[in-house]
This record gives sequence, structure tokens and C-alpha cells, in this order.
Amino acid sequence: MVADALVYHPTVAHYLRYMATTLGRDKLMRVLQYFARFYAWYLLRTNATPEKVAPWNALKKQFGLFRKVFRAGKFVEHYKAAATASDSKSLDPVLKYTQVGRQLGYAGYLTCDALTIPDAAGIRKWQHAKRLQQEAYRSWAIGIAFSIIGQLYTLRQLSVRASKVDLKEGEGVVESKTISMQRAAAKKQLLCDLCDILVPISGLGWVSFLDDGIVGLTGTLSSVIGVYTQWKKTA
Repeated sequence: MVADALVYHPTVAHYLRYMATTLGRDKLMRVLQYFARFYAWYLLRTNATPEKVAPWNALKKQFGLFRKVFRAGKFVEHYKAAATASDSKSLDPVLKYTQVGRQLGYAGYLTCDALTIPDAAGIRKWQHAKRLQQEAYRSWAIGIAFSIIGQLYTLRQLSVRASKVDLKEGEGVVESKTISMQRAAAKKQLLCDLCDILVPISGLGWVSFLDDGIVGLTGTLSSVIGVYTQWKKTA
């Protein structure tokens, strides 16, 4: 009876739905990857022995490779999303351009990233792989920058809408709740973008103070938010 209660518990069904999604599994691996990056840095800072650091470096490297392979081919999705946004007649002009820029940035990142898989996996070494990875980081940074602009613009527009709401009317109350939900979603995405943009910035060496500790922590934070968001979507 206890076993049946556990097996047929709604949480188990929810877990199975979550794990059935590629995005859900990717977010979990991303949490482990970036936490390992942070913890390896922490161990080095506390003068841990190489034997203690090595497993965490291996975890970071292997999960990074797994995720690189799993997202191969995903660039097509972003090229299509960019085309869809470009053809949209109903989108706000600013959001339209930021969405197109975001999707093209991500598409460029994933395209370059996929081309480095043989080198990263040790299948075939390629002298241009490092340069291509830099281009991938650059495209990723551009895509996230467009996303940040889009979220800031969205928050600004929501503030304008909120200032015009009349809470004395029933429709105004509903509109206010809708705005609150949209504002929360925009803020959450903005937080994730601000965390994630540190990864390509660090990879490109644009800022000297970014180390694996900062990048690992912020990457873990955005990954946990991603896990939570995907968990809610599969509820």
C-alpha cells in the first residue's frame, strides 16, 4: 500500500513529466555544471588538494559537454523564432526588434557552438575551434543584451499601463493583477539574463574581475530559476 501510494503520488507523475522534457533535463544538468564550476573555484581558493578539486572540474567539463551535444541542432528553432517575430504584425516595434535580435543572437551562438562539438569531444581536433567558440560567446552576449533591453522596455510599458488602471472598476482590478503577473515574469527573466550574460562576458575576457566563483554562482542561480520555471510549466 505504501509503495502504491508513492508510485501513484501526483508528485511522481509531475516529476516524470518534467524529466520527459529536454529542457527540464538540461536545466538540471546546468545547475550541476555551474555549481561544480563554483565549488571547484572555492576549493582552489581554500587551498584544497588537486585530488579534491579534480572531480568537480571533471563534473563541470563533462556536464558542459553533455549539454553542448544535447543542444546541437537547436539553432534551427531560434532562426524560425526570429523569422516569426520579424513577420509579426501585432508586436510592439521595439519588442519586435529585440526579439529578432535575441533569437538571431542565440541562433548564431548555437550554430557556432555546435561546430565545436567534434573538437570538444576529442573526436577531431580543429585549430579554429577556439576562435569559433569565441564567436559563439559573442553571439550569445548579443542575444542576451537584446533580451535585457526587451525586458527593461517591457517593465517600462507595464508601469505606464499600471498608471492608467482604475482600481475602482472590476476590469481595472483584473488588469492590475495581469500587469503584476507580467511584471513578475519580466523581472524574473531580467534577473536570469543579468546572471547569464556574465558567462559569455567571462569567456570573452571583457571584464577582468569575473572569476569562476562569480560566474558559477550566478549561473547556478539562473539555472535554479530555470528548473523552477520548467517545473511549473509541467505541472
